[in-house]
Amino acid sequence: MEVVTEKCKKCLECVRVCPVLAVSEKDGKTTIDKSLCLECGCCASVCPNGAIKY
Repeated sequence: MEVVTEKCKKCLECVRVCPVLAVSEKDGKTTIDKSLCLECGCCASVCPNGAIKY
């Protein structure tokens, strides 16, 4: 999973929905910790901007 920075509007829905807290926002940038990510797709499914890709 990866955040497409150009599409991300920083709504943080992905951060709220991640069951393992792999998605976070720091210094104005949304990132996914790949060591924690389960690749469940929850973040991608709630992103209104299509900013999460597999």
